Amino acid sequence: MQKQNYQKILDKTLEEIRAANRHPSLLLHACCAPCSSYCLEYLSGIFNITVFYYNPNITSEPEYRHRVNEMRRFLAEFPAERPVHLVEGEYDPDAFFDQTRSLEKEPERGSRCRVCYQMRLKRTAEEAVRQKADFFTTTLSISPMKNADWLNEIGAALSAEYGVPYLTSDFKKRGGYQRSIELSAQYGLYRQNYCGCVYSRRDGSADTAGTENSMHSAKTGSGVTAAGAEGNPAGPGRENSMADAGTDQWASAESRKNDRSASDNNVICTVTRLADSKTQAQPCVH
Repeated sequence: MQKQNYQKILDKTLEEIRAANRHPSLLLHACCAPCSSYCLEYLSGIFNITVFYYNPNITSEPEYRHRVNEMRRFLAEFPAERPVHLVEGEYDPDAFFDQTRSLEKEPERGSRCRVCYQMRLKRTAEEAVRQKADFFTTTLSISPMKNADWLNEIGAALSAEYGVPYLTSDFKKRGGYQRSIELSAQYGLYRQNYCGCVYSRRDGSADTAGTENSMHSAKTGSGVTAAGAEGNPAGPGRENSMADAGTDQWASAESRKNDRSASDNNVICTVTRLADSKTQAQPCVH
């Protein structure tokens, strides 16, 4: 099968929209603020965008709250060409664990990740129907650690199922990933070094440090290292700031409940620090 050029497909779609002199609505699933930055810069002059933040794969609640608040801050500060709205989906990491049961030992970028893509895009398609959006898509393809073929295949299948066109894309192309790094530096965005789930965090130290640091070792102007699955290493002390969560620790719903209960104060602290301009770009350390 001939490999698809998703950027050319997107170019054609955008040309048709411009030629029609219209601004259709787009529900943009967002994994994090850094990955959203370039996508919004690229698309906000063409679409009326609603960002849909649905990421139950982020299995640490403090981390989830930190990222969603960073998303809110970026949207408040970024001068999008057209207004951008944010809808936060439900946060239910148990749903992620249910979907990925028996795939705990799969490596990053393996079959567990495809299940995760399916889960998040399916929920996005459902929300697109509810909002009567003209298109839906995801920021995930901007990461060099994400499989654009899978994302577009899943998007096309869900488009056929739900009747909402999927905006075919590979946002890492034409310097998209590099531009997201530049925007992250400009806005002081927190760039995490793992996708979100406990398994990506488990595998991130060896995989991300070896692969991504060799790909993007230069530092940006803000001192943020341009590396990581969807961001960069969070810096000294990060791994000690939360409970060390191995696969066995997350094997039962009870341990997950205890972890989230113990993090209530951390969530408050995260929000407070995001409001402080001197600390908002830094990972929370508790």
